[in-house]
Amino acid sequence: MKIAILSKGAGNYTTKRLKEEAKKRGHEVTVISYTKCYMEIESSHPVVRYEGQNLSGFDAIIPRIAQSYTRYGSAVVRQFEMQGIYTTASSIAITRSRDKLRSMQLLARAGVGIPKTLFAHETSSFDDLIQQAGGAPLIIKVARGTHGNGVVLAETNKAAKAVMQAFFVEGVNFLVQEFIKESAGMDIRALVVGNKVIASIERQSLDEDFRANTHQGGVGRPVKLTDEERRTAIKAARAMGLPVCAVDMMRSNKGPLVLEVNSSGSIKTPELTTGRNVAEKIIEYIELNARRRNKKDRVGA
Repeated sequence: MKIAILSKGAGNYTTKRLKEEAKKRGHEVTVISYTKCYMEIESSHPVVRYEGQNLSGFDAIIPRIAQSYTRYGSAVVRQFEMQGIYTTASSIAITRSRDKLRSMQLLARAGVGIPKTLFAHETSSFDDLIQQAGGAPLIIKVARGTHGNGVVLAETNKAAKAVMQAFFVEGVNFLVQEFIKESAGMDIRALVVGNKVIASIERQSLDEDFRANTHQGGVGRPVKLTDEERRTAIKAARAMGLPVCAVDMMRSNKGPLVLEVNSSGSIKTPELTTGRNVAEKIIEYIELNARRRNKKDRVGA
């Protein structure tokens, strides 16, 4: 098979591992910096150009789209989709997963457990937001933050109101979320491939930071999921339309609560911590599904 990995960093751990495992299994692999791609928009003739050449003949693409390039990266993925090329993450699923409001709405509609969440933009009804979220302490986030950035723990109602006022003045979309005390400083990342959780880690902050994200200095260790947690991760992935993804959730007295479904989650900590060959499982999944899709297309032609 001919596989393209859409990534800004050829030296990125996840990109390198995916390329390594794909080549080991006999595939031709190209790493493409999607921000340097450009597209020809013409009726019935979708073309992606890169360094003066048409990108064609691929059997599958693996999008590794960074948060800050979601819009353009998704457009590049969409152009490949228009060529009928199999992708591990559709353009619409990537876009949905990066929109916190939309993703929470999809998860809630699917019956996936999530922390009680309120979204706001221009409202000045701060007292009501605080009350509806259950009162301080509260988590307040900018709607498009990533890696734990733009997240504040407001320990009092007064502090929560001050943070919301700042966001209100700046015209920033923000969300107010209940604080799950029993999970403070710890969350779980489950890597889903197809209908299986292939690796799971527990991420714990090293200090008093309530964020467990490894980008914020948290540390990961292997964790055994309960059956309910496993089902929740798979259900969340399905709700977002992402067969290959990372599901972040926390343990609570109400059961597992999903925080985010990441379409480009890093496999570095899960692989190094658990010893599982995550990259191989992703390539195996692509082999099965890309070939099945291509065979179906040939039959229908």
